[in-house]
Formats: sequence, structure tokens, C-alpha cells
Amino acid sequence: MKPETFANLVSALLYEKRFGPYFCQPVIAGLGDEDKPFICTMDSIGAKELAKDFVVAGTASESLYGACESMFKEDMEPEELFETVSQALLSSVDRDCLSGWGGHVYVV
Repeated sequence: MKPETFANLVSALLYEKRFGPYFCQPVIAGLGDEDKPFICTMDSIGAKELAKDFVVAGTASESLYGACESMFKEDMEPEELFETVSQALLSSVDRDCLSGWGGHVYVV
């Protein structure tokens, strides 16, 4: 299934439950036609936010946006991307007490 199609499916499911929403912010990523990267996030009622470079979700999303916008560059090497994401997560967790005590970073 194409990630665009899956994003539409999840969006419709969330919108269907808009009066008793699931309290989640899904992030959908994958490779679409011709191996073109696709990434999007949604709010709890299924409104999609498409992006070309990165998306953030969760309780620390405001802090994550600032950290990611300041540190993200195009065409980063995997090691540099890992370090950037790790630093953004750590700085955001320090600023938001509801975010927990850490995170897991996987570079695919």
C-alpha cells in the first residue's frame, strides 16, 4: 500500500471518530512512487500536515520544531542525522515534563 493511501485511510478513520477522538498524533512515513520519500503527521481529528523534510508530533512538538529547524540540513549523512535527531529529542525532553525521560532513534 502506498504511504499516501495509508495516510488517507488513517485520516478518514480519525475524522470518523472526531466527536470521541483517539488522542494520538500519527506520523506516517514511507517510500511512494519511484521511491520518492513521503512523510506526514495528523492531529487527533485527521487533518494532515504534509512535509518535505521533517515532521514532529507529541507533547513536545513546539520544542521539537525549534530544535529541528535550527539543526536540520538537506542531504545529511546517517551519522549526522542520528546526532541531530538525538540532540533535538534530548533538548525537547528537558523542556517538557510530560514528554518522558528519553527516546529511541532509528535511522533507516
